[in-house]
Amino acid sequence: MNVQEYLSTFYNRTKNPTLKAMEYFMNEFEHPEKNLKIIHIAGTNGKGSCTEMITNILLNSGYKVGKFMSPHLIDYNERISINNKNITDEEIEKLIKKLMPKVDKYNSLNNSKITLFELETTMAILHFYKNNCDFVVLETGLGGLYDCTNIVNPILSIITSIGYDHMNILGNTLLEIAEQKAGIIKENSETIFVEQEEKEVNDKIKEICSNKSNILHLIKKEDIFNYDYDEDFQKFNYRNYKNILINLKGKKQIYNASICIECAEILRNKSYKISEKEIRDGLKATIHKGRFEKISNHPLIIYDGAHNKPAIENFINSVKMYYDNQDKVYIISILNLKDYKTILKELLKDKKSIFIFTDGNDKKIYVSKEELYNEAKKHTNSKSLYMYELEKALALVKKKYKNCVTFIVGSFYIYGTVIKNLKDDLIEK
Repeated sequence: MNVQEYLSTFYNRTKNPTLKAMEYFMNEFEHPEKNLKIIHIAGTNGKGSCTEMITNILLNSGYKVGKFMSPHLIDYNERISINNKNITDEEIEKLIKKLMPKVDKYNSLNNSKITLFELETTMAILHFYKNNCDFVVLETGLGGLYDCTNIVNPILSIITSIGYDHMNILGNTLLEIAEQKAGIIKENSETIFVEQEEKEVNDKIKEICSNKSNILHLIKKEDIFNYDYDEDFQKFNYRNYKNILINLKGKKQIYNASICIECAEILRNKSYKISEKEIRDGLKATIHKGRFEKISNHPLIIYDGAHNKPAIENFINSVKMYYDNQDKVYIISILNLKDYKTILKELLKDKKSIFIFTDGNDKKIYVSKEELYNEAKKHTNSKSLYMYELEKALALVKKKYKNCVTFIVGSFYIYGTVIKNLKDDLIEK
């Protein structure tokens, strides 16, 4: 069968909030999710970084670890992996053949059809169950309360951050968004959360944990100290852990790493064998693609998928940390579902750099380069604003701006196109 053709028949956006389809699938397969030890991760930003670091720590400790994440960057199979080995096409095909009659049955009885993410989540759970994973690190797709992944009852829930994104679905205030993210907090379990500046958000998380007899592990700013960084690593102390090194860039990552240390500590208290060395080595070795990632040295190109206000603010802080005194070029592509006006307003605070706007790699789902350009002109008088197709923008960087540092920012979904372009260029040379 043609797997990609079959997957393309499913609705790939968010529908009316309900877990009805996931409850149906789990019932049909006698609840495989109940036999998995799941670490469930939600948050506006930081989910992917925590997913990678926790997976690395557990792998270092000798456990078999299933990982479910989205979006993929190059290969669709990245979404489901065991011990960082992606699910194979053959395994996906077997799962689809097992699921097809269940999908047809559900669709025939319901007006709201199975979505792609419901199918993917079910495939992941069945794959991890069949392969007897010791742990599953499960990343939410969107929100928490009605996210497909929220069919599980985790041993530990993690909420990395709460900020403005997907407001059309999750709510227009931080409190509304917090309630959605906090949907992954379960009865008689445990939760990790980094204290935010907004007191009402912290109070809401505390209240929900208290009501569900859930133990809250609150990470405070004062728990993290003696911070330092260089071009290679960030270094900090977290409570009793001294001189932690992480490879991931940007100060926000030290909070994500602290979440992962706390996660490991909770598991150790549950008698799982995880040494301090395995924690340190796992954190230090983690590389997260598409998050302030250096994808080329000559010319110097940094890729960051930041696509909402908190992520863009973190990105800008990282630019200032590492490349403040260098000439800069920004290649910007933004999905039309995102708050592109706010993103541009933040980026255009840099008055000295060159900005190139593109339609991404699919004009149907990206804000047009013309619209980005016209919006950008509202925030600057700079004449260094340009519009090009993505491939032309990359070619310009490699020829005209090779002495600058280039940042490709605004979306994860062009990562594969960019990487292929760079590889093709190397092959041609």
